[in-house]
Amino acid sequence: MASVTDRDLIDFVYAEARLLDLQRYDEWLALFAEGGHYWVPLQGSQQADPRSHNSLAYEDRLLLSLRVERLKDPRAHSQHPPSRAQHVLQQPFVERRDDDANVYELSTPFMYVEARAEQQLVLSGVYRHTLEHSGGALRILLKRVDLLNAEAAFPAIQLFP
Repeated sequence: MASVTDRDLIDFVYAEARLLDLQRYDEWLALFAEGGHYWVPLQGSQQADPRSHNSLAYEDRLLLSLRVERLKDPRAHSQHPPSRAQHVLQQPFVERRDDDANVYELSTPFMYVEARAEQQLVLSGVYRHTLEHSGGALRILLKRVDLLNAEAAFPAIQLFP
């Protein structure tokens, strides 16, 4: 199996954000490993475990697929008018490589803007991706979104920061 380079990992993070911005949700969902999770801790970077405290989101592939189907449903009231997103990423940083296990961890400072009609929601924080290389492809084991002000009261976030 060919080794995964830092550039491969960094490009993966950029490509993942681009899929969300282009509303290509099925392709985005396909990036998750079968046991992959999307997690937005309520306590931000201070929260060590999604099961020991409430989270803004802790979704496995099934819940993610339900959310994607809702976003695609033309009858979804929350998407009239439709939400749009823009991710602005700093350079992802490879935090840990385990080439023997084919598991990699990256952190990426970000700004996220979600717009719907005349309303905009701006969030910032750090993405923490745990990726696995399996079957010749990178897959997301965990995408953790540590919001800078996670403890703040937020309006409904429709898409995927």
